[in-house]
Amino acid sequence: MELRRKRAYDTAEASDGFRVLVDRLWPRGVSKERAEIDLWAKDAAPSPDLRKEWHTASDADWDVYANRYRAELAGESAPALEELADELKTHKVVTLVYAAHDENHNHAVVLDEALRELL
Repeated sequence: MELRRKRAYDTAEASDGFRVLVDRLWPRGVSKERAEIDLWAKDAAPSPDLRKEWHTASDADWDVYANRYRAELAGESAPALEELADELKTHKVVTLVYAAHDENHNHAVVLDEALRELL
């Protein structure tokens, strides 16, 4: 299986395969038709508290955030992560869709790593 990441604001393409929204909140200004989401994996996204902390702290440290999210994925979100991994195994190409502006420092990067470990 090929695992990819893509912003929700980028155009959906057939080559994206199975598209999974990995945000807890629906991306602003993106219609459900335009997003072409096959699965919304809310429970595998960062907790509301962690998400708010990351988006509101002007001095947020990426490594601290990523480690806290990894801890959530290993703890309270572990069942959601395992369920998502099981679903993704049935698809040849999967694209994790996220709304964050920074393509290198966002929760989809951490989730991608965690899924690769399970797959």
